Amino acid sequence: MNQFSDFNISPALKTRLAAVNFVTPTPVQEKAIPPALEGKDVLATAQTGTGKTLSFLIPIIERLQQSQNKNAKALILLPTRELAMQVEQAFRKIANGSNIQVALVCGGMNEGPQLQAIRKGARLIVATPGRLEDYLKRRLVKLDTVEILVLDEVDRMLDMGFKPAIRRIADSTPTQRQTLCYSATLDAQIKEIVRDYQSNPVRIEIGSVLKPSENVELQTFEVTQEKKLELLEHLLEKEKGSFLVFVRTKHGADRIAKKLSHSGWAATQIHGDRSQSQRNAALRSFSEGRHRVLVATDVAARGIDVKHVAHVVNYDMPKVAEDFVHRVGRTGRASSRGVASTFALPGERKDLRRIEKALSVTMKKFRVNVGAAANMSRQMVSA
Repeated sequence: MNQFSDFNISPALKTRLAAVNFVTPTPVQEKAIPPALEGKDVLATAQTGTGKTLSFLIPIIERLQQSQNKNAKALILLPTRELAMQVEQAFRKIANGSNIQVALVCGGMNEGPQLQAIRKGARLIVATPGRLEDYLKRRLVKLDTVEILVLDEVDRMLDMGFKPAIRRIADSTPTQRQTLCYSATLDAQIKEIVRDYQSNPVRIEIGSVLKPSENVELQTFEVTQEKKLELLEHLLEKEKGSFLVFVRTKHGADRIAKKLSHSGWAATQIHGDRSQSQRNAALRSFSEGRHRVLVATDVAARGIDVKHVAHVVNYDMPKVAEDFVHRVGRTGRASSRGVASTFALPGERKDLRRIEKALSVTMKKFRVNVGAAANMSRQMVSA
């Protein structure tokens, strides 16, 4: 399989894919699309940025176009609004002219357009679990004609406490349906979901389920808390391109973005206390290059899918190896190169070693001594 034109899909869809320059499938697309087109359940472990979205949108479009039931629906469940919006946009891009209407169903947004799209007969629902379950309880949506169910980033949905909602939603769909499940990891909870909602799924594994991309250069700096901002500004001066900076708290995100802005850097922030319009605006300005720095908390960043992030900075150390992988996975996408820098306090050496051991990686280490940022390059010595 070398090109999308080799797939067993309609000529019209091939034409639309070519029109938006989708020519060569990624590994997850190459492996997941054929069994999905055959109606088989698929269980794929792959990191964000591997092309998962297209690997389920193409089978959905084909299934809905070919279904004998003109009321047949497809449902895609995702962990965050940002991710749901990106999937909806990707669908519109390749489904143009297909007459398949889509409804975006997620919290923090006006209900009116969502319910109007459902009432008008949207055949694809792209949703976050919380808002969709709310509509189910209020009997504003029916899922009894769902023929294909997609659970995307299911590990993140479970992390965010959506397991009961996923169960209630899946139980509202027909038992005879196709289910496609995507996850970066495969732990006991996910295996339970798979056991309950999939039938003999085709197993696809793209790369390590818990390993940073080889395209990302990993480096760590041992630094005191009061020197972190100075170090970050030094990296901004020294390196080119955009910076995605991860912090532990909402307050920290606000504080660091504000301080960077006062120092003349184009910085904005994204976290759970910001309104949906503020989050959308921050994400858009970062992806379009108007802001060079985006400071984010983990939960808010789960749906971020921005191309060409040059540098990820773990300003606060992630608690577990899995969070580390998700964070650094925002750079080095596709064939691009990226850099991930982790700021570790002197007391966090053990935590750093634990992450290295869990991921079987060795990071390039520097120790930052006390001094002015102007001289910092001379003070960074290999630890």
